[in-house]
Amino acid sequence: MSLIKPRIRGKQFVQYRARLERENHETLHAYAVFIGEDPAYVLNELIDSVLAKDRDFVKWRGEHPESFAPRALAARSPARSRPSVAASQVSPPAPSAGRA
Repeated sequence: MSLIKPRIRGKQFVQYRARLERENHETLHAYAVFIGEDPAYVLNELIDSVLAKDRDFVKWRGEHPESFAPRALAARSPARSRPSVAASQVSPPAPSAGRA
């Protein structure tokens, strides 16, 4: 009998990239095949089930309900991605006198 229960539909998902140790990567994919689900589902269920058992963390989250997830790049101000006017007006350095 598997520890991870069947999928619940209707949840909102975000993309997250992470690096796993090779053995954990293999175990994750093997478990996903074992229960007939995809690896992302297994990771989500592990977070839900394992972290829910940490009483200190559950208490702390209750006291700190705000989000700790970094904002998505798309949500950042477009002005941050454009070069500033001052930077675009800087002229390139003059050629060195010692070069031929």
